[in-house]
Amino acid sequence: MKAFVFPGQASQFEGMGKDMYESSELAQKRFHEANEILGFDISKVMFEGSAEDLKQTKVTQPAVFLHSVIKAEMAGDAFKPDMVAGHSLGEISALVAAKALTFEDGLRLVQKRANAMQKACEAVESTMAAIVGLEDEQVADICNSIEEVVVAANFNCPGQVVISGSLKGIEEACAQLTEAGAKRAIVLQVGGAFHSPLMLPAQEELEKAIDETSFKTPICPVYQNVTAKPSKDIEEIKLNLKKQLTGSVRWTETMKNMIADGATEYIEVGGSGKVLRGFIMRIDRRFPNAAL
Repeated sequence: MKAFVFPGQASQFEGMGKDMYESSELAQKRFHEANEILGFDISKVMFEGSAEDLKQTKVTQPAVFLHSVIKAEMAGDAFKPDMVAGHSLGEISALVAAKALTFEDGLRLVQKRANAMQKACEAVESTMAAIVGLEDEQVADICNSIEEVVVAANFNCPGQVVISGSLKGIEEACAQLTEAGAKRAIVLQVGGAFHSPLMLPAQEELEKAIDETSFKTPICPVYQNVTAKPSKDIEEIKLNLKKQLTGSVRWTETMKNMIADGATEYIEVGGSGKVLRGFIMRIDRRFPNAAL
């Protein structure tokens, strides 16, 4: 069974989508539509912008979404998923690819998500850090013992957890986690505490947008971040999507559940094509994985 997986932020790269635009009328149509919906020329930023330009949240999220969704559409009959999942932002890409959302509605949700998250980032100084070399539970327990806001945000693969919180919370957690034996505790160059309680204002904005958006039953099960479980139920999908901005990305558990449910091959759709493949290789090396 084929599992198609969709990346989130950090999978962007300079020139992304330019080859697609130059070789496909479908891609040209989608990029033109995106420019209209977003209200700025995102295609120009994607094709010609610097790495710094692409780091802006208002650009990064729609750029990665567009790259993934257009790639899936361009694949035609080669895109026949038995199951899908997306990492953070990638969950919306997965929902569009699985026909639960239209391209237009998906892009509008991504834009609202990015703008809401940017506002939440500006309201409180916060950041994230990658912790390497400790068990998931150990990272979570130490974060929970700290009075400052800091949580285990992304369970990416065995031995790698990203934590999220206030600047002081991250500083304290990194010190304690290093003392507990972490091989590395690397503060990331991000402007906010994604997937933490500090994203609550953004979540409240996104909840309203989700309620105003039309969803359809997806063509295959969608494994969602906050539960790590599959769903084809529209109301359940919406509820879990609403919880995502303050909830953890349970990626390791998601991949293990996909394997238990019959996945035999993983295909990463969009972005650099390397981020999720690297996680999957650390979760279970037996399973072939590729990029679409």
